[in-house]
Amino acid sequence: MRIISKKTLKDFYMSPQYSDSKNALEAWHKEVLKLDWNTPNEIKEMYKSASIIGDEKVVFNIAENKYRLIVTINYYAKIVFIKFIGTHKQYDKIDIKDL
Repeated sequence: MRIISKKTLKDFYMSPQYSDSKNALEAWHKEVLKLDWNTPNEIKEMYKSASIIGDEKVVFNIAENKYRLIVTINYYAKIVFIKFIGTHKQYDKIDIKDL
């Protein structure tokens, strides 16, 4: 899979208050680059705690569920778009439908 954009992840974990997310986000990024998802079910098989929202959005729990990562996936083009990364408190303030 192609991931757009790693810069979003890096900007997040380079912030001092979120530096503890670096290893988990880097591991997620490295792993996803090697994958070839065709359906949401394939994601759910690999990431049991992931939440599938509609046909394209997925919420991943990062750093032992300390952070939430929302992506949109174009399965045909094999592209993962980073839409949001934040704490649970920040996640609770957004409307996932607007992403």
